[in-house]
This record gives sequence, structure tokens and C-alpha cells, in this order.
Amino acid sequence: MTTTTRLEWTVLDTEIGPLMLAATERGLVSVSFHARASVRDRVLGQLREAFGCDPVESDRGLLAEPVAQMRDYLAGGRRDFELPLDWSLAQGFSREVLAELATGVPYGTVVAYGDLAARLGQPQGAQAVGVAMGSNPLPVVVPCHRVVGADGRMVGFGGGLDTKRQLLALEGVLPQPLF
Repeated sequence: MTTTTRLEWTVLDTEIGPLMLAATERGLVSVSFHARASVRDRVLGQLREAFGCDPVESDRGLLAEPVAQMRDYLAGGRRDFELPLDWSLAQGFSREVLAELATGVPYGTVVAYGDLAARLGQPQGAQAVGVAMGSNPLPVVVPCHRVVGADGRMVGFGGGLDTKRQLLALEGVLPQPLF
């Protein structure tokens, strides 16, 4: 358990569905898809257990800048997030994978699971990269939607493949849907 003095959260209504953002005084710590009541309550319980304090609902304070940047990104006005990140919820190889993803896979590009593993010196580690993507506590900001199968197909995504498709279309990787 990591002890922190402040932990704030909010839910944003977005084009890709409700997103829950949470931050500590160290930075943005969590982004969760499908943040309706049951997901929100589950994530709040996980955050309470991980940080040893009660999360407080607020879209100002610690979350003012993450909220503004997320809205700007989803509106097509931002290509990169410039936020401090709290990596407390990512450990070991997963954290290494996510750090490489955050800095080494720019807006409008994709990378295969195996290629990302090879960048980290683990050429046989595609499945471990998949595990890291599945446990990414900061999706969208740490862009796991940019990771694709070896043949370029969209596979596995915590927000669902429709959400992955929307994010890749926003970034110009895929054509925008006709309707």
C-alpha cells in the first residue's frame, strides 16, 4: 500500500463513453473506461486500498489540467499529453513497457506487441506486453490503443475494440466512420 495525502477523482462524459480520471499529488494515476456506477465503485475501492485514503470527487485541484488535456485530445486539438504521471499502479516489466509506450510510440502511429517487446530486449515477450496493456492504469494518456497485432489487426483493448477504433481514427491511423 502506498500512502498519499490527496487522491481526487472525476468522471468525464466523452465521445468514447464515461472516463474516470484519478490523480494523486504526484500526478495522474488512473484512467478507467466505461465509468458507470459499478466500474466507478470498483475503481474507487481499488484506489482506496492502494493508497490508504479516501478518494475525493473533484474536477478541479489535482485534476484540472488532466481534465482539460483529455477534453482537448478527444476534440482533436492535442496530440501529446503533458502531465505528471504517478506510476504507483504499474510495477516491474509492465511499468517498463508502459514507459516505452508513453515515450516511444507517437501520436498517429502503431506498434505491434512483439516489436514493443523487442525494443525492451525481450523479443519473445509479446504476451507479456499484452499483459502490460491489459493492466495499463493510464489508457489514452499512455496510449495502449496504439498497440496492434503482428499482422496489423486490432486486438484486445480494455476499452473495447470500438473505442480503440475511435481513438485510432481520431489520430488519423484509420479512416473516420461514415456514420
